[in-house]
Amino acid sequence: MTNTPVTTQLTQQVSPTLLRSEIDKRIVKIRPSSTPLDQISRMAGARAAGSMKVDYYSVDLKAGSILTVSNSPAASITKDDTISLQLANAATICQSDTILFPAIDNGAGQPLVGYVIESSGKYIKFIPTNIDFNEDGECDIPAIPTSSLVVRMGRAAGELDVQTPQFATLPTKETNFCQIFKVQIEESLLQRLSDKEVGWTFSDQEEAAILDMRMCMERSFLFGSMKSLTLPDGSNILLTGGIWNQTDKEFRYNKSSLDNRSVISMMRQAFSECNGSTRKVLLAGSGLIEKLNTLEAHRVLTGNERVTKWGVDFDYVVSKFGALYVARCEVFDLCGMEDYGMIVDPEYITKYSHIPFSAERISFHKQGVRNTEAVVLTEASCLVLRYPTAHMRIIPE
Repeated sequence: MTNTPVTTQLTQQVSPTLLRSEIDKRIVKIRPSSTPLDQISRMAGARAAGSMKVDYYSVDLKAGSILTVSNSPAASITKDDTISLQLANAATICQSDTILFPAIDNGAGQPLVGYVIESSGKYIKFIPTNIDFNEDGECDIPAIPTSSLVVRMGRAAGELDVQTPQFATLPTKETNFCQIFKVQIEESLLQRLSDKEVGWTFSDQEEAAILDMRMCMERSFLFGSMKSLTLPDGSNILLTGGIWNQTDKEFRYNKSSLDNRSVISMMRQAFSECNGSTRKVLLAGSGLIEKLNTLEAHRVLTGNERVTKWGVDFDYVVSKFGALYVARCEVFDLCGMEDYGMIVDPEYITKYSHIPFSAERISFHKQGVRNTEAVVLTEASCLVLRYPTAHMRIIPE
């Protein structure tokens, strides 16, 4: 193989495709609970990436509510008048939408409701719909202070309307790099032929190497920083970005006073904003797991069940908001973050693989390099989060 160009024919000879299927079946059985994130991504299947640079799109649902950024004083209006209001992002609300002000009393003990007749720039104009006009055709509108919540409700079209403002929510383009993960196991021919006191074979070394490789990949998939490096010799190294920094949603808790109420608040935030599944996974350090284990189950939070899913053993915690599969993740402890955790939605984690997990057997003996046989295990892949707000970091204060 020396001084021989790499060809597809040579690649097939050195690394037959049969090896890939064998390895894929083996790696998911090697201590799956030690690498829960990598395990979940493998069991869900990977998308083939045609390049080491992966461009993907993430999108969240259109916001259901928005805050006002200006004060609208109380006033008296007629049937021909409208109310103008400045919002943080008026594009969220369109013409013909109905809107609700949960904290604004219409004067009859009900939340104020309005119908939007114009939406442009940062402003909307609406007509109040649940305030009665007096005999003079006037009504008193309550003040709408700054930071009031405006809830977007259903659109209302007229009998002759055939069109409506277009619904548009555009995905955001993101980029991640596939990182080439490698490990090499090498054994001399003399070592292979020698009698051993225990049955330690080359396959045992492969298994140990795969476990170490997966645990290192787990750390990169979680906390990696995306970067393209150019080394002094001119070679290029791509580092993958971890999912920890792919979401801005986070929950902070007081680690000295974590109680059931805090956990329920955490689950409320994890399952809110109309995103994601009703079952998610909590990957946590041993410190957070310890605190969760000290809590008592009660009628709105139960956690006495243990289940196995994706080959990993989880504690199953159920609340009125949703259910969590809870597992200890060794990565947090190794990174000095034993009180941290992350809630991920397996439905919206995508693994891209440019080079699937494969094995290449190399005979350095035949090449005349040294009297050894080796196996090089390789995978070039990355993890990305779709619907970033479906996932959440958990951070102690």
